[in-house]
Amino acid sequence: MIAAVVCVQLAASLGYYAVMAHLVTHLRDDVGLLAGTIALVLGLRVGLQYALFLPFGWLVDRIGPGLAGAVACVFRVGAFALLGLADQLGGFVAAALLLAIGGALFHPAAQTLLARLPGEVRPKGFGTYVVTGQIAAVAGPPVGLLLLGGGFTLVAGAAATAWAVSAALFWTLRGWGGPDGKAQGLMLARGVAEVVRDRPYLRFALVTAPGTLLVSQTVSVVPLSVRDAGLTTLFFCTVAVATAGVQPLVARRAARPWVMRSGMLCLGAGYVVLAAYPLLAGWEVAVLVAAAVFNGLGNGLTTPAAFQTIVGRAPEGRVGVYNGMYAFLSGLVAFAGGLVVGRLFDAGSVTAALLGLALLATASAAAHRAGPAARP
Repeated sequence: MIAAVVCVQLAASLGYYAVMAHLVTHLRDDVGLLAGTIALVLGLRVGLQYALFLPFGWLVDRIGPGLAGAVACVFRVGAFALLGLADQLGGFVAAALLLAIGGALFHPAAQTLLARLPGEVRPKGFGTYVVTGQIAAVAGPPVGLLLLGGGFTLVAGAAATAWAVSAALFWTLRGWGGPDGKAQGLMLARGVAEVVRDRPYLRFALVTAPGTLLVSQTVSVVPLSVRDAGLTTLFFCTVAVATAGVQPLVARRAARPWVMRSGMLCLGAGYVVLAAYPLLAGWEVAVLVAAAVFNGLGNGLTTPAAFQTIVGRAPEGRVGVYNGMYAFLSGLVAFAGGLVVGRLFDAGSVTAALLGLALLATASAAAHRAGPAARP
């Protein structure tokens, strides 16, 4: 089962990063959208996706992660096909909606499959899953850059094909990843109420919610700040290498409080370094690589920390709805924060936007004491 989920992650992430590393440049230079409009489109995708994690996490528990994952990939096939064909704002908004729906099903489906692994192999399984995604994140931007010579439509078409492969692989997991019997009678409202009553978990989710904003904002702020496709590709490849490289360190330690705190501080440091980019003439590449390393370390620390905390705290058959609540709160912060960052960029207050993100990361790290205790 691990091998199948890893292959799903490889194909899906390769297609995703091949497109997303160059999407902002396409929207700005080829389509002519303003920074604020680009931020709105990308923020809509992030915000809606994370808002849908709550009901879709519950749905994954009900129908099973195998079927849910296959449906998710079909939505993203349509999304990437539309990205390649659209030339008006409405088409990109529709593609963002499809991306959000697909992502809101895909991630809880994959993580629910991994959560069903025996406890002794689960950390290694999740670590392999993360590393595979980051290998694809390293390979995806250069592949996209290579295909970009044939036009953005070719890049998007290749991504749609990769997600079709992932859909077929998920379909083969329907037997292994069927519905959880203990979740069949659980209504959405009851599941949400159960999570809300878990106050230690809810506090953890609220305090660490900015993590998604801090990770996702690089997709827009780096291309808008750097304005060079080659340097942007270098940035995202470096992020992926740093994220993958830290996994052996945290695979079995991810639930410890210092992991999440350190991750948040690394994310904040990345934005501080990025704010210095226009000030250090002649050192642009070094500054960009340093910012990418910090961002990658932050992503590599906060992602497994959140996963292990959620899986350890959620009762049996409730991983989807617990994960959904965490992602829902994160999405609200990501959507609102993305709109603010986009407005600041349009106003020319780039440094204020980057330092504001760094301050938010520091506040989150300071407020995080310890995750909720795992259930026996």
